[in-house]
Amino acid sequence: MHFTDFDTETFLRDYWQKKPLLIRNPWAQWVNPLEPDELAGLACEDDVEARLVSHAEGALTAEDGPIPAERFGELSPDKWTLLVQAVDHFVPDVAALIEPFRFVPNWRIDDVMVSVAADGGGVGAHFDHYDVFLIQGLGRRRWQIGAMCDDSTPLLPHDQLRLIAGFEPLEEWVLEPGDILYVPPGIAHNGVAVGDNCMTYSVGFRAPSRAELIGDFCDDLLDAMSDDDRYGDPGLPQQDNPGEITGAALDGLHAMLLESLSDRAAFARWFGRYNSTPKYPEIDWRPEVPVSAAEIVSALASKVPLLRNPASRFSFIRQDGGAVLLFADGECFECRGETAELAELLCAQTAVLVVDKFIRSAPAVELITSLYNQGSLAFEADD
Repeated sequence: MHFTDFDTETFLRDYWQKKPLLIRNPWAQWVNPLEPDELAGLACEDDVEARLVSHAEGALTAEDGPIPAERFGELSPDKWTLLVQAVDHFVPDVAALIEPFRFVPNWRIDDVMVSVAADGGGVGAHFDHYDVFLIQGLGRRRWQIGAMCDDSTPLLPHDQLRLIAGFEPLEEWVLEPGDILYVPPGIAHNGVAVGDNCMTYSVGFRAPSRAELIGDFCDDLLDAMSDDDRYGDPGLPQQDNPGEITGAALDGLHAMLLESLSDRAAFARWFGRYNSTPKYPEIDWRPEVPVSAAEIVSALASKVPLLRNPASRFSFIRQDGGAVLLFADGECFECRGETAELAELLCAQTAVLVVDKFIRSAPAVELITSLYNQGSLAFEADD
């Protein structure tokens, strides 16, 4: 699927991370990629993150998955919502919804959450810390947009849901199939199903917090540090008051800290691995039996396209001399020459028909073999 009526340049300039935008059906032809029963089936699986939100006695209740199949037969005819995270990992047609939004870099993309709701169903007024495109798949949903929020915004008491207290809508629209609502981070919003079989596809984006970056990078640095690397003060002058921590001592201690944190090359390697780590690393996508380079060459020679695993995260960082660091599912691969060209191609396209020059390149074949055996790539015939 692709857009035929959407101005990317204007959107990025005027709306991205600035203000909401209602986009009336921009698709060449909208086709809903998943049926409600199929989503319910996914919610029953152990490896799938799901939640059932329903109204009971005037309040919202939430049940975390896996959802027992018999639970769906017990639901009231209205005012419930089923939400399933990362459906793009399991359903290729849902993963295809991400493609029109690739004007945002891959490293910022998170996943596609899918919800189905009965009439009146919703998860309450809330705000997110990330950008989201809300695509109406089936049925109709009324969206209300409120004010900008932050962590000081009053919330209602709830053990599982972050619901805004005193939500006041500023704008309101009813979305039809194919319509899209873009909501920037921090903007309050509330969606309520209008009729049954209301399906919404939420294409979400990642925005690491300063705390996450500092915490995880420091953890990575600590693993490589020696206990012998300590503060020293040769030429220590005598102090008037031994209880003072002098400015010179603070300067030295601060410099020790900043010296480690300021290594940009180390930060780049860490961030590439950190950011490409799968959303659900506990799921094993590796083939049952590892393949050899010879088997990879044979498959490539038969002109079977290579496919990126929808659950995999690919990105790269350019290096001096035309080399690149390729990151895939938390692993780093140093690539040069034709292999660097192949790495960029794998990041740019979800399906790649590998040309002969890569098949004749031993390093390129080695890269493909490694990515295949770690579950990041597969052949179309495997799918």
